[in-house]
Amino acid sequence: MDDTYDVVVIGAGPGGEVLADRIVRAGLTAAVVEAEAVGGECSYWACVPSKALLRPGAALESARSVAGAREAVTGALDPAAVLARRDRFTARGDDSGQADWLRGAGITLVRGHGRLAGERRVAVTTAAGGLRTLSARRAVVLSPGTEAARPSVPGLDGIGAWTSREATAAEAVPARLVVIGGGVVACEMATAWASLGSAVTLLVRDQALLNGWEPCAAEEVARGLTGLGVTIRFGVSATRAARDARTRAVTVETDDGAALVCDEVLLAVGRRPRTADLGLDSVGLPAGSWLPVDDTCRVTSLDGDWLYAVGDVNRRAPLTHMAKYQARTCAAAIAERAAGRRPDTGRWQPWNAHADGVAAAQAVFTRPEIARVGLTERAARDAGMAVRAVEYRIDDVAGAALHADGYRGHAKLVIDESRRVVVGCTFTGPAATELIHTATVAVVGEVPIERLWHAVPAFPTVSEVWLRLFEAYGL
Repeated sequence: MDDTYDVVVIGAGPGGEVLADRIVRAGLTAAVVEAEAVGGECSYWACVPSKALLRPGAALESARSVAGAREAVTGALDPAAVLARRDRFTARGDDSGQADWLRGAGITLVRGHGRLAGERRVAVTTAAGGLRTLSARRAVVLSPGTEAARPSVPGLDGIGAWTSREATAAEAVPARLVVIGGGVVACEMATAWASLGSAVTLLVRDQALLNGWEPCAAEEVARGLTGLGVTIRFGVSATRAARDARTRAVTVETDDGAALVCDEVLLAVGRRPRTADLGLDSVGLPAGSWLPVDDTCRVTSLDGDWLYAVGDVNRRAPLTHMAKYQARTCAAAIAERAAGRRPDTGRWQPWNAHADGVAAAQAVFTRPEIARVGLTERAARDAGMAVRAVEYRIDDVAGAALHADGYRGHAKLVIDESRRVVVGCTFTGPAATELIHTATVAVVGEVPIERLWHAVPAFPTVSEVWLRLFEAYGL
């Protein structure tokens, strides 16, 4: 068997799949090494199952928000049907369909745990315990993703605490759920399980949810969670946890002296790179580290043009769609170098992943939904920009009032006054996640606001908020 390829990829998540496909399309050969399921975290334990769990509650709320429709709605969500629908999307972890797609695209799939074994070499330990070594003529690309971080709390390791994987794959609704954390995973999972009937308590170390978001978004999410019956305890940390061997109930003690009894505990305190056993030490890099890269996704802490990293592991924009974006640009850069050309630094070249630093859109499917792109007002000011922030209540837009009775939403633009362009945008409200791409185009394209003024939104749509924002700005 010839185990030499132009490119060897470790990790068959969204980034790894897209990169290998682009490499083959460029006329090169590629092998992808995967120890778990082809499709990665997103397909089975993150984006796809979480949205499958969240959508039924949002759909039910949407129907109930319109007079004439709400009268036709009776009863609550059917948890069994919701979980069954989720399982259809995740195929219960069966990756045969995605593995077949890889092979059909002309990509070699190697099952097993891959580790670097020196320059341009990858050692694969197969499930049967065998060893297979792959060589790369052009490049090795690391796309191992991340895993849930675990807080150092006595007893947590012994209670079978959930991470995002268990939270999105659970087979039954816990009667009582304690969530440790206040970020995106914590808020989305609290929303999903509360919608399905769990009594959810959030333990948030900080004084607000969603650190790094605009305060208006964090406040709307907190209000929405409270409306779903979620108890949010700010400024509180867990200090100890124990599971009763007889009742199976878990007691979580906190630093304010409380003792919370629940059925499951979800840890949602961040992510860490899956690089502890990636063989980084074989090429002089520290095990367990993040992998900083340049705009072609080449690992900058190593000499040469042969090692790349795409997706969450490079810590630039830990989002599935940005992993795919990085994969496309990285593949283009590898192909350029393979052809003997040096990718130039032109900002709009296909091998230059600059947008992940300035326009990484993020959608959060809480109730209400929130979405953002670019910089928050605080981040823009911290960067030294002369900015002006403009805000508008989406409730006052005619299209929003028609969309839902009692529609509640907020819009905020951050405008760089020196260039007269939008550098950041945040939306909250029903279907806010569907509004954000327009803002993404404005931020990436650096479209002058005087020109955006002539992009007239259709009436009566929620998008008419753009007109109101520019009127508030003074146009």
